[in-house]
Amino acid sequence: MKVTADMTVANVLKQSKKAAEVFRKYNLYCIGCKGAAEDTIMKVAVNNGIDVKVFVEELNKAMRPGS
Repeated sequence: MKVTADMTVANVLKQSKKAAEVFRKYNLYCIGCKGAAEDTIMKVAVNNGIDVKVFVEELNKAMRPGS
């Protein structure tokens, strides 16, 4: 699965435990967040001053087998 900026946080986190590590790297503790089911990767990145392109790239790298 390829992560895109319009995907919800919950959808990404369900796909890989390694994705949670990327969120934690940015001090984002979205796993228990009420907004995870609705908030997109783009919204979270913008609201937290994170470069969306870099964030998505890191999530995709984490999702690769063997990462």
